[in-house]
Formats: sequence, structure tokens, C-alpha cells
Amino acid sequence: MNNLPYISRTTPSISFEAPIISHALFSIGDVVRHTLFNFRGVIFDIDPAFANSDEWYESIPVDIRPSKDQPFYHLLAENGEQSYIAYVSQQNLAADDSDEPVDHPAISGIFANYRDGKYDLRPHYRQ
Repeated sequence: MNNLPYISRTTPSISFEAPIISHALFSIGDVVRHTLFNFRGVIFDIDPAFANSDEWYESIPVDIRPSKDQPFYHLLAENGEQSYIAYVSQQNLAADDSDEPVDHPAISGIFANYRDGKYDLRPHYRQ
């Protein structure tokens, strides 16, 4: 498992532990770019803290490995040559100011419109 800081709460009827949740700087539909690698994407899901496998995490070189206790974003990503899904820490993302839509085949299934640098989630995903 991970070594995230946890809060513990106990009430007369409930006892639980939960990870301390970081504040997400980006939202679903935002277009972002990776600050270390040359790709950009649209956010389609957010994890409040690292929620991928230990194997995936350990495959990142130690000198650029991000902290697990921050939001991680699922992106429909593209780099000009190919499209793919990326999982990126908040510290490695910045807002994309190109005002260009992202070229990914899955976008039309999740998002309805692109305007002002942001995608609108399709209504049936807004529940």
C-alpha cells in the first residue's frame, strides 16, 4: 500500500481512517500540458492521492518520481504523433494556454463541446 498521511476519526458508532485529501488545482475537462515531457491532454478523472500500482510508481526514475500525497489526473493525452491515456501528478501539470483542442479519439464519447480552452462533460456523466 502507500504511506500517505491518514486522519482517524472515531464517533460512538463509527471509526474510520481516510487519507488526507489534497486540493486539486485542475478540473475534469481542463486542458493541461506536462511540464517535463512534451504532451498535453484533457482531464477525464481525478484521484485525490496516488491510486495506481506500486509497480507503475517504481518505474518512474527516482530523480523525477513525484510524491504520492497529491492529486493525480487521468488524461486523454496526445503528443502530436499518437494519442494515449496518461496518469500524471499535479506537480507535473500546468494549464495549457494554446487554446487548441486535444486530438484524441475518446474525447467525443466523454465530452460534448470544447470552448474557451475547456471541454464540457456530456450530461450523462454529470451525476
